[in-house]
Amino acid sequence: MSASTYSPGLEGIVAGQTGISTVGKEHVGLTYRGYSINDLAEMSTFEEVAHLLLHGHLPNQEELESFRTRLITRRCLPPGMKSILEQLPAAAHPMDVLRTGCSALGTMEPETGDNDQKQVAERLLACFPSMLLYWHHYHTCRERITVRSAEQSLAGHLLHLLLRQPPTDLQRRAMDVSLILYAEHEFNASTFSARVTASTLSDFYGAVTSAIGTLRGPLHGGANEEAMRLISRYATPEEAESAVRAMLAAGEKIMGFGHRVYKKQLDPRSPIIQQWAQRLAEASGDMTLYRISERIERLVREEKGLYPNLDFYSAPAYHLCGIPTPMFTPVFVFARIAGWSAHIIEQRLGNRIFRPVADYTGPEPREYLPLEQRP
Repeated sequence: MSASTYSPGLEGIVAGQTGISTVGKEHVGLTYRGYSINDLAEMSTFEEVAHLLLHGHLPNQEELESFRTRLITRRCLPPGMKSILEQLPAAAHPMDVLRTGCSALGTMEPETGDNDQKQVAERLLACFPSMLLYWHHYHTCRERITVRSAEQSLAGHLLHLLLRQPPTDLQRRAMDVSLILYAEHEFNASTFSARVTASTLSDFYGAVTSAIGTLRGPLHGGANEEAMRLISRYATPEEAESAVRAMLAAGEKIMGFGHRVYKKQLDPRSPIIQQWAQRLAEASGDMTLYRISERIERLVREEKGLYPNLDFYSAPAYHLCGIPTPMFTPVFVFARIAGWSAHIIEQRLGNRIFRPVADYTGPEPREYLPLEQRP
């Protein structure tokens, strides 16, 4: 490969084909298997969207009920998994807990020719909240919680397990919409990582574990946590504007703004989650956090021409749903497992191992000197 064709971060390089989603395409925008993200967020549930991604079509009523029932029955954890979760440090990052839990489950319930890959995908979709929240409650209050709940939706279930009480209807629907928005986004870093691992014919759990490790980074999934840490520093919008203005002047990066794909356009998911953040703030009776977010957004747009991505307003929305900041990125996992799984399945259908080439920039060939002759 010549230097002229090199693209840092593979920006703009077509690395494969997919029938799962379009991202940033002119006159099309973000779609999941042809459906607009706006329509899905407004009219669908996350379970419908997960079914669409995994099984290729929106379910009818009978298919949806069957899918929900399968997910509910797969929320349980093996005894060995509970033991592992209890031994993990209380100070561990929740993403590390999920990464370890996924890998461990792969040893307890390995993918074989007898269990369809979609069954593995549904199992992970159903039990990831159980993994994280069993660990969380054990280490915060030494309680071995039951991972069952009366909630029919994944959104309601994870909030119920976390809060130890039923969430409000507004919180439940806000979380459901956020899961839809995070479910899929073409060849992003974690999805590409999953496909690279799958291309080696590794097992399903190995591919998902790779994806979790990739999502762990602050330049990918961790951006919502960093956005919350920024927003929560300030007591008023005025204080936030003064501080962020100074940060911009110093050339500091403001997390939650800009996107590799959405450079000349707004992330279509951002205004959707912003509306839910506003509704949650209004329902809470305290608009401070939302107003601070608005002020930061306006300043960064005016000064840098950057728009917020999905992560920015997800931060106040998740906070108002009662989710601790270190759990923001795991919620991303709970949603994106649907997209990752769809891509792993698609990669396996027409597989060719990924093996790009590198543009070498090291030294020219050199003479090897024996140890005693080296200066």
